[in-house]
Amino acid sequence: MQSSIDISKDRSLLWLMAIACGLCAGANYYCQPLIHSIQQYYQVPESQVALTVTFAQVSYALGLLFIVPVGDIVNKTRFIPLLMLGAAGGLLLCAFAVNLPMLWIGTIITGLFSVAAQVLIPLATMAVKPEKTGEIVGFLMSGLLVGLLLSTSLAGLLSDLFQWNVIYLVSAVMMLILAFMLKSRLPQVPLMKMSYFAIFKSMGSLIKAEPRLMYRALIGGCAFAAMSILFSTIAVLLTSEPFKLPDVMVGVATLIGVFGALSTTKIGRIADRGYTLQLTWIGIAVLAISWVFLYYGGQSLISYILGYGIINFGLATVHSSNQNIIFRLRPDAKSRINSIYMTTYFIGGACGSAVGVYAWQHGGWMMTCIAGIGLVFAAAFFSLLDTLHLKRIKIAK
Repeated sequence: MQSSIDISKDRSLLWLMAIACGLCAGANYYCQPLIHSIQQYYQVPESQVALTVTFAQVSYALGLLFIVPVGDIVNKTRFIPLLMLGAAGGLLLCAFAVNLPMLWIGTIITGLFSVAAQVLIPLATMAVKPEKTGEIVGFLMSGLLVGLLLSTSLAGLLSDLFQWNVIYLVSAVMMLILAFMLKSRLPQVPLMKMSYFAIFKSMGSLIKAEPRLMYRALIGGCAFAAMSILFSTIAVLLTSEPFKLPDVMVGVATLIGVFGALSTTKIGRIADRGYTLQLTWIGIAVLAISWVFLYYGGQSLISYILGYGIINFGLATVHSSNQNIIFRLRPDAKSRINSIYMTTYFIGGACGSAVGVYAWQHGGWMMTCIAGIGLVFAAAFFSLLDTLHLKRIKIAK
């Protein structure tokens, strides 16, 4: 079910959508570099403040599972701005929170409704020619990933210059402005006639009917898990010996990941030419290579920064290839497909963060790197299953 509208030439709209994706994605990561400042502000144990990160991740995962699929059955031109308004409300609650529980409530609301980005991306694929799918998804993913990477650095910078809650206020205002600008410009696309509860039954049917969806979701989940190990260990590694970097410099060190994020548009164009399998294996190989640099990064900051940049490029390559494939499986179910894929993707990320903490506590940086490369091998395993499945399909035809 494809719209007759083609937004690929409307660059201003695409930029607005990409910025919205980045703003929505970044909204869930502001708290990560601010834990110490928030703890001092509320005078509560740091372990309680750290729960804010967990609430952000869990609420976002719930939004992916229970809100994103609704995008297939409602008017997206109204639904997306409405979600962004909800996210802005959560951010404002965080900005003016008078105590930690109020900050938690704001974080949960923000996480639930910031999934607007995951409704925007399927909408874009329905409003372009099929041969442009990878390029447009890549462009929007560039915005999303850049927003995610910049969020922690900007949060830390504004906290140093002003106060920890300023980033929430600025982000809320920007979210409201973007919601207003997108409301009148988003394209109308066909809808499915289906009840809310029928959506989840159909999602189960999709998983059974489209094996490649789950293979690709598991590839993405394992790849993101390999990357997420760094999220839970970067601060403890770079703020201890031999580096002893301040918090702001830890955020600056990760900005090299922006170059990997910006590559997704070009990767998408290559994927549009039918090279998704090749790109997947290249991405997995790059992920494996990155862990070699990261291993030596335990003693060399330059090696760590290079490894961090390389792993972002590898993840962007795998993720862009996955999305190019899954959005072509069932044009009438793109939001539900994206919900299944992204829920698995972020479950992988959460598991990767937990594995990173466990590996660090039980074997230091070496064990952390072993866990990282192990998850890359897991992604390779599911990629092999996907490749074999595709070959069986071709033989059957």
